Amino acid sequence: MSIKTAAIIYGGKSTEHEVSIRSARNIAKAIDSNQFNTVLIAISKSGKWFLKTQDELNHENVVVESSTQLVLIPGAIQEQIITLSDQKSIGNIDVVFPIVHGTGGEDGSLQGLLKTMNIAFVGPGVIGSALCIDKEVTKRILNEAGIANSAFSSFLKAERHLINFETIKVKLGVPMYIKPPNLGSSVGISKVTTEAEFYQAIDLALQFDRKVLIEQNIVGREIECAVMGNGDAKASPVGEVVTNQDSHAFYDYSAKYTDSNGSVTVIPAELDAATQDKIREIAIRTYKALCCEGMSRVDVFLTPNGDIYVNEVNTLPGFTDISMYPKLWGAAGISYSAVISQLLQLALDRHEEENEVKTTF
Repeated sequence: MSIKTAAIIYGGKSTEHEVSIRSARNIAKAIDSNQFNTVLIAISKSGKWFLKTQDELNHENVVVESSTQLVLIPGAIQEQIITLSDQKSIGNIDVVFPIVHGTGGEDGSLQGLLKTMNIAFVGPGVIGSALCIDKEVTKRILNEAGIANSAFSSFLKAERHLINFETIKVKLGVPMYIKPPNLGSSVGISKVTTEAEFYQAIDLALQFDRKVLIEQNIVGREIECAVMGNGDAKASPVGEVVTNQDSHAFYDYSAKYTDSNGSVTVIPAELDAATQDKIREIAIRTYKALCCEGMSRVDVFLTPNGDIYVNEVNTLPGFTDISMYPKLWGAAGISYSAVISQLLQLALDRHEEENEVKTTF
């Protein structure tokens, strides 16, 4: 089997820039060099693309702009990326692992660009990425598919004057969660009970998005399930996130990434086999309803009486050494490196199928 070239694209303009770099480091270390040569492409916080070395990836906590800025050539059959300074190709890219979290990375924008350049890429395509990044739209699709999720209200920034605490309180109760619906990693999310907290949280969320999502609080265990595949999606064993309630009101950014004592993960979750199977079945239904391909992580709440509510779907979940997605597949006996290889192959398979579709009539 010939060795293919895989580009890892990381960084980006989103609030999850630093998390993306940590994911990219781990992927670059673990990728199977017997199957793939690796090219590193970093997107700065200003949105410029740069060719990077492994040493730069290892030492830069924020993408540093340099003389190796890249230019893209949509429509080219091969060698679609060249350096700006000397117009030299960086070589043919067979497949991309885009690990740009959040806005501009997993909202369909980057996926659409890669499709325009006719390059295979890991993870859902344009429609699946767009549906899942916007948690309000996700919930509407889930409701249409008959998949349980929390009650909610949503407002555009232009509708800020229509948001009323007492009205929302009657509908959703307290506490409630307020969040920017197009961000991940719990950025800008607040758990609120009082009127003063409510309006502060609305203003905070609208700093990060052009609309705000207000959700009913679901009391339950936080269970996560990894899904992989194109048309034949499979679900991993399920894991549980247990947040340290003494220091965190919920599974926030700090509990996820900066506080080593903020949370623990239990894999596999301590659940009976029937409940685990039910969660996996719901995860696959959710994955298909939202047009996901390649991979996604489906997060649910399991209530004390056994009800299951989908919380959100992460189409490009974290790939750090402590991230749930690879750890869940590890519980199924699939190594971190093997997960990466399978995801890259799924991307190549889908790309081949897409190129077989007729474009003339």
